[in-house]
Amino acid sequence: MKIPTELVGTRVGRTVFDHQVRISFTDHTPDGRVRLYVELVIETSCVFTDASGHQVLLSPGTGPSLAPLLGLFARTVTETEVTGSGALCLGFDDGTRLSVEPHSDYESWSLTGSGIDPVLVGPGGETDWQD
Repeated sequence: MKIPTELVGTRVGRTVFDHQVRISFTDHTPDGRVRLYVELVIETSCVFTDASGHQVLLSPGTGPSLAPLLGLFARTVTETEVTGSGALCLGFDDGTRLSVEPHSDYESWSLTGSGIDPVLVGPGGETDWQD
């Protein structure tokens, strides 16, 4: 599976919460055309680390407790890393980080959209990650 390095340089344009967390990322070419439009769907718990290093465990479907993710709006992705069997870690321009580990029983995260290969980390995770 391909590590989604295309996310570096994209900006968060939308966050949506229900029984999932959805974060949309966009990037444009110099002439203003959309180069990349991607939606990250998080279906299991994730760790949000703010710029000061304070960590919070967040779970989809928990309403107001997801508020820290609102701070990602308009932030730019500076780092994309996938380790192990599909642990995703995104770094942002203000020092914030978002991490999602694979879950043994459920799909943990996925990426879909234009300008990127789709990714789905299913139960137990995925192997053979490539740059």
